[in-house]
Amino acid sequence: MTLALTRELIARPSVTPDDAGCQQLIGDRLKKSGFNITHLPCADVANLWATHGEGAPVFTLLGHTDVVPSGPETDWESPPFEPREQDGYLYGRGAADMKGSVAAMVTALEHFVAANPEHDGTISLLLTSDEEGIAVNGTKKVVEYLERNDIGIDWCLVGEPCSDNTLGDVIKNGRRGSLSGVITVSGIQGHTAYPALAKNPVHLAGPALVELSRRVWDEGNAHYPPTSFQISNIHAGTGAENVIPASVEVSFNLRFSTEWTERRLKDAIETLLQKHELDYDLLWRPCSQPFLTQSGKLLDAVQDAVAGVCGIMPEISTDGGTSDGRFIAPTGAEVVELGPVNATIHKVNERVRSADLDTLADLYENILSRLMINARAG
Repeated sequence: MTLALTRELIARPSVTPDDAGCQQLIGDRLKKSGFNITHLPCADVANLWATHGEGAPVFTLLGHTDVVPSGPETDWESPPFEPREQDGYLYGRGAADMKGSVAAMVTALEHFVAANPEHDGTISLLLTSDEEGIAVNGTKKVVEYLERNDIGIDWCLVGEPCSDNTLGDVIKNGRRGSLSGVITVSGIQGHTAYPALAKNPVHLAGPALVELSRRVWDEGNAHYPPTSFQISNIHAGTGAENVIPASVEVSFNLRFSTEWTERRLKDAIETLLQKHELDYDLLWRPCSQPFLTQSGKLLDAVQDAVAGVCGIMPEISTDGGTSDGRFIAPTGAEVVELGPVNATIHKVNERVRSADLDTLADLYENILSRLMINARAG
């Protein structure tokens, strides 16, 4: 059942922010199980809030229906939006990130409601088509809607593909913050044969960039790995080999732990640029704050479910990229991530183990039962 739904979702080319009808398909399906469906579009982004039951506690499964571009389809062994099964794997863009998780969430919710139609509290599904993009009109907007309607989430399980080698071997109880910016260093354009008459901004920016990239920002802490700085893009030049450019543009990203605040990081970078006496402009992108669920009923339930269903004790980690859990955690909710193996996400020939899809649905349903049935009993 989960495999079939995953195939249906992969066949819809929902490249950010296009949902390609995925949420309508899911909403129509959950409505048959008695869910209340609220579509919350914002600009060109599709958002879905589906609920069953009422009152507290509120358990939310969080996912996204958008995927990253496939890149040249000729690099794929088969068309990226035509699901293909081979040797125990399902191939296609979004198979692991994260249409497999979304399908598992849907089937888990269907099974749980069928077995527990009068469950206590509220179980919900939150989907967006703006997770892989700039994430301005997606989960963030749904959280604002929930706050306006006095709806508070107690537990949020995110379906990001965070397993390393086998399903459930790693779960995330938090994520580092993400801070990006663009530095534009100005110089004076000129002929490469007459460098004394020009001012090469690439050469001027070089020492500062080396210092930024080599800096040890911190040693991390008990919950987070060390903060890292990475240059993602450099652009300069007119296209001619004999022209010194007038400016160079450098895009960068920091993944930071709770050892830093956004303000302190920004001040540290500006201080370093000023030390190198650069003529620069610095444009900051919106910052994602770090979040952490150190303990609680959700983390316990996820660990126990993985141990019971998969027969392993998961490693708890905060490394990797960010997720939309960053929008849920500040509301006071416990947030944990559990999803498929991430070895092929964002790559050509993305794939997921076919058998893992039903197992993942079993995990999600097991976690729902541990929390919501206990809530009813208590």
